[in-house]
Amino acid sequence: MSNKAIPALAWFVPLALLALAFAIYSGELQSSSFLLVNQLARYLPDTVWAWLTFLGNGWGIFAIVFPLLLLAPRVLTAGIFAGALAAIASTALKGYFDLPRPAGVLADGSFYRLGEPLLHKSFPSGHTLTVFAVVTALYFSCDKAKRKPMLLLFVVAAFVGLSRSAIGAHWLTDVLGGAGFGIWCGMLGALLASFIPERYFSIKAAWLRLIAIGGVIAIYAHLTQIMDHELNLPLQYASIAILLITLAFFIKAQMNTSLTKSE
Repeated sequence: MSNKAIPALAWFVPLALLALAFAIYSGELQSSSFLLVNQLARYLPDTVWAWLTFLGNGWGIFAIVFPLLLLAPRVLTAGIFAGALAAIASTALKGYFDLPRPAGVLADGSFYRLGEPLLHKSFPSGHTLTVFAVVTALYFSCDKAKRKPMLLLFVVAAFVGLSRSAIGAHWLTDVLGGAGFGIWCGMLGALLASFIPERYFSIKAAWLRLIAIGGVIAIYAHLTQIMDHELNLPLQYASIAILLITLAFFIKAQMNTSLTKSE
């Protein structure tokens, strides 16, 4: 556990993000900060921001990290726990604060919006919360020696958060709040996964088979839903391919294990 420990200081990082969000909100910079990000984002095409938003969708990020079922099941488990905590936190916090979104406050046409207007339950950004939760869980469930390259994942997560302001769905304060709460969820997810005995991560363990069933459900979700925007359909098809390939190798590993035992 020592080589996977979470530094005490890391638990205070979200407080800085939440403090910045509060400063923007209380300093009456809510609209101006949002409009600045929303306008600067126009230098990149809609597809870029839509695809980044996809990475904050629960089904989307689950599909992308699904190959960890074979490569690093404990790390994937940490991500799943973090994602579940993020879903609970997002629902509870959105319901508690119930703040209006940009489209519910600003005049139509005063900012750029991609997709249908969203009016309520703004804080925190659920997509940002989810991606930061999963990224943080993956980061802290790896050995310290392997963490440095994974810092790039936080850069990606930051752009996922900014995409929510870029497409007109969330204030910058929502993004900062989502990042803060997401980091906490991710660290908790990593801690929970670290307590699971190693035997539960063997290739034929019931837990891994349950995750595999989740992969089948994810395929159904990608086939029957539009994840945030139609621009994301190519990513949905790619996600289905990732899920299918991983499941094929997982089934093959199950069969190889059975053959080895029978011999």
